[in-house]
Amino acid sequence: MFLICGEALYDIFPVAETAAGFTLDARIGGSPFNVAVGLSRLGRRVAFFTGLSSDPLGRRLESALAEEKVETGYLVKKQNPTTLAVVGLTASGVPHYTFYGHDAADRVVTAADLPDLPAEVTGLHFGSFSLVVGQTADALEALAHSQAAGKLISLDPNVRLSVEPDAAVWRRRVESFSQIADIVKVSDEDLDLLFPGDSIDSAIARWHSRGVKLVLVTRGAEGVVASLRGEAFEVPGRKVETVDTVGAGDTFQAALLCGLEELGKATKAGLPELTLDDCRRIAGFAISAAAVTCSRRGADLPRRGEVPAL
Repeated sequence: MFLICGEALYDIFPVAETAAGFTLDARIGGSPFNVAVGLSRLGRRVAFFTGLSSDPLGRRLESALAEEKVETGYLVKKQNPTTLAVVGLTASGVPHYTFYGHDAADRVVTAADLPDLPAEVTGLHFGSFSLVVGQTADALEALAHSQAAGKLISLDPNVRLSVEPDAAVWRRRVESFSQIADIVKVSDEDLDLLFPGDSIDSAIARWHSRGVKLVLVTRGAEGVVASLRGEAFEVPGRKVETVDTVGAGDTFQAALLCGLEELGKATKAGLPELTLDDCRRIAGFAISAAAVTCSRRGADLPRRGEVPAL
């Protein structure tokens, strides 16, 4: 079972102008939240760790996790409010976000809130702005370091400069995590923000030199560049009539972890047995899953029956 660690929030879509302002469509989300839901929809057992508000929005987040069969025993209840992210879309459906979450529940997790993890938790995934904000950032890194010796560690930076505008803060945290991560998945856009002017090959080589076993760089419609222990390969993208790309990266991440589990490689001991053929199959599976999400509005991740067999 994977434990997904990070923020839970609402994506707020302005739907239409009204005489009094806007009609808003509030969608449950947050990158790590989406990954947890995506894993569950793909038929895998998964738990979620975050600070969750006791306000009505937080209670709805908890009930949504339960409805999606994501285990909620690791949630930490807080009196702080719930984070909101207002989403704007470009003409091609690419989202940009404005976050409202100062001192929100998912930013005030402390070391005292960190869980004791049983053996059934074989891997942990970390991602997005929880890596760099408030007390939560240090707490999550401490959790990752405490578990890295025996459990698989996965990282997706999912950089959001609208939350933390200093790319150097993101860079330092990502580089610190890369010392212990087994898997790093990153978009080409995030690479440009983290390491301006650097090439994909250079970034991959640097992470491998620090011990990362599997690196995947997603490039939207152009597919994926991946490297397993220094052996690189590409998997092409899939054509799809895109509504928007909200949640596509999270879908890819969920499908990546699902694929590893389905092949019995989602453990610290199993990853060394992963082959290039395994990786190509998993990357193709993840691309197919992300394509489904792109065909729908918002982060509506696919269920197992909607994605071709691994």
